[in-house]
Order: sequence, then structure tokens, then C-alpha cells
Amino acid sequence: MSAEFKEEVPTDPLANTTSSDVESASPSPSTSKPADEIPNGGLRAWLQVLGSFSLFLNTWGVINSFGAFQSYYEDELLRHVSSSDISWIGSLQACLLLIIGVATGPLFDAGYFYVLLSVGSFLVVFGMFMTSLCTEYWQLMLAQGLTCGLGSGCLFIPSVAIVSTYFTTKKSFATGIAASGSGLGGVIYPIVFARLQPRIGFGWATRVIAFLMLGMLLGCLAVMRVRVLPPQKRRLLEPRAFLELPFTMFTVAEFFGFMGLYIPFFYCTAYAAKNTGMSHNLSFYMLPIINAGSVFGRIIPNFLADKTGPLNMLIPCSLISALLAFCWIAIESTGGFIIFSLLYGFFSGTFVSLPPTTVVSLSPSLQMVGTRMGMSFCFAGLGLLIGTPVAGAILQSSGWLGTQLFCACSVTVAVACCLVARFSKAPALMAKA
Repeated sequence: MSAEFKEEVPTDPLANTTSSDVESASPSPSTSKPADEIPNGGLRAWLQVLGSFSLFLNTWGVINSFGAFQSYYEDELLRHVSSSDISWIGSLQACLLLIIGVATGPLFDAGYFYVLLSVGSFLVVFGMFMTSLCTEYWQLMLAQGLTCGLGSGCLFIPSVAIVSTYFTTKKSFATGIAASGSGLGGVIYPIVFARLQPRIGFGWATRVIAFLMLGMLLGCLAVMRVRVLPPQKRRLLEPRAFLELPFTMFTVAEFFGFMGLYIPFFYCTAYAAKNTGMSHNLSFYMLPIINAGSVFGRIIPNFLADKTGPLNMLIPCSLISALLAFCWIAIESTGGFIIFSLLYGFFSGTFVSLPPTTVVSLSPSLQMVGTRMGMSFCFAGLGLLIGTPVAGAILQSSGWLGTQLFCACSVTVAVACCLVARFSKAPALMAKA
């Protein structure tokens, strides 16, 4: 890649941070050790990675599993409810995970790490136990959508913030490992649900998932420790950031990207059963397969992004995701859909793992990154909120073709916005070259 178009990646040890961890990791004589005393390894540091991995697994991982619940609700529990209405449950959960981070970020900065971890753990586990008792749509919306969503929002900031305070040169690798927990959760939980639900019923299958979550989150409470406290409080909003074209266009890209990106995750099981000739049992495994692909898609591109720049890696991966979404239209065989699921999972995974470091690369100062992260995630959350329900409504009225085109076009618009953000940033980079 030529020098003038190579994305500038901050060389500061905090450059690959996520959410509010930029401020929380900044060294201060009164609150932190010098940068060269950051552990960058060792048992305690890797225990934080393990804890963060578990938090991702039980927040994003649960959201990535919603397609299994969506299929069951459509076929059994909520037969009288449309696919669009059912998908509001999962989209609300995902939206709250991102939007609540705007409020929990300052609480994390103020030193309330264990409060967030405790409250979030209680809410997600309590929400899943209550989900196991639900028989009506409104009950599921309150338990699985609202309660689990609020709990996930409390856990999201700790999951992305803690690792960066323990690592410098290994930061991207450690963060990638932690983020891969979301993909693994999307593999484990749908399989657990699919295998247990026919044998022990919906209630106990959901309770087993809740008990698994409880055990892992108790482990997080036992091992996760704050190494440094932030030197200053974070502002909630910075409206002037939207005067900068690169940041604004990337924020718009997140909105459209998340609006279309999760449609295959929610509807892959239903499509496989109705359009590829798969048996019901095999079609249920399409969601674990697509999530298995995303596990690697959140580690390998993150590793390469240290050399290319996050936005330079995000653009081609997102473009391939859009092309795969268009290819989805022509897939009607079992083998073809399995290959599509693996590839789409891999390349779409970068749109979850790379935006935080992309915001860092588009920010003029590390002191502004936490606030900008929250603002950007708000738009991503709104995209998640409306994307899958709109796709469900299109499916009801126009069939699978309309849903597939909505997915592909949304991701394509996101790629176009990323390109504008990239090349509007280029003049500044050329001036520094």
C-alpha cells in the first residue's frame, strides 16, 4: 500500500483501545503506573482476558444466539406473532447493549467497575431465568429484550475496557481473543438450546443456559481486577465531532452496517429450512456455523489491522460481506448455504471487532475517544434496533428476495460511507507524510 494512502494508526500504547478505556488507561502520577510497568502478560493480565472473553460470550454471544430463539418462537411458542414482531425482542436486546454504554461509560470512569459487573451479571442471568417462564410476547419482550439488554449494556464497557490497561504490544491480540467470545457464545448456546429443547422443553433448556451464564459470570467477578483508575471524567457528548467528515461518515456507516449485518444471523435457520431442503435438525446448526466463522473473523483481521490500519482492513471485509449478501439470493443448496454461512460469519465479524479501533484512528486526540465511541455506538445501536424487524416486515410482504436485498444494500451503503470516511481522512494523512 502506498504511503499516501496507508491509514495512520496511532502509535500510542493506548491506540487500540475500545470504548472508554482510552481515558481509563491513560497514565497519571496519582492513579497509574508508568507505561513501561504495564504487565503486558502474566497470570493476572491473562485472567482479565479470560474474564473479558466470558463477558463477550454472555452478552454479544447471547445476542448472536437469538436466531435459535427466533426460529423456535415462530414455529412453536409465538405462532400467532409475525417474524418482524418477534425480531424486535432480539433487536431491543442488541440495541440496549450499545446504547446503555453511553451512560455506563462515565460510571466505569468513576470507578464503579464492580457495581456494573455485579448489576449486569444479575440482570442478564435474571432475564434468562424469567425468559424460561414466559408464554406471551410481552413477557419475552420484558425479560429477554429489556432485562437482558440492560444487563448486557452494563457489562459491555467493562468487557472492552479492562484488557487494554494490562497490555501494550500485545493489546490487539489480547482484545481479539476477548472479542472472539461473542462468536463462541453464538456457537455454544444455539447448540445447547437445539439439543435440549426437544428433550426437556423450552423452560428447562433456557434455564440450563441461564445456569451456564451464572457460572461464567461468577468467575468474572472472582478474577477481574481494575489495575488503574481514570485521571479524569468523561463527557457524555461532543457535538462538534459531527463537523468532522471522517467521523460523521463512519458513524453513518455503523448505522447502516448494523442495520443489515445481523439479518442472516436472525433468519439463517428459517431460510435454510424453507429454501435449501435441509432437515429441521440440520437447519438449526446454521446459526452455530455462521458464528463459528465470526470467531476467526474477530481475531485474524484484528491482528492484520495493526499493520494496515483498522479502516483499511474494515473496508474490504465489509465489501466482501456485501457481495456475499448479494450471493445469498442465488443460494438454494445445502452445501452452498453452509459455505455462505462460514464466509459471511468470518467477514462480517470484522464489523463488530474493528469499529472501536477505527474511531481511535479517526479521532484527533485520545482524550476524545471515549465520548466519540459512545456517540458512534448509539447510531450502531439504532441500526441494530430497526434492522431485523424491518427485514421481518419485508419478508412478510415481499418474500426472501426483498429481505436479502435489504441486507445487501444496507451493508453496501455502509461500505460506501466507510470509503468516504477513509478518503476524506487521506488529505490530512498526506500532509503528514
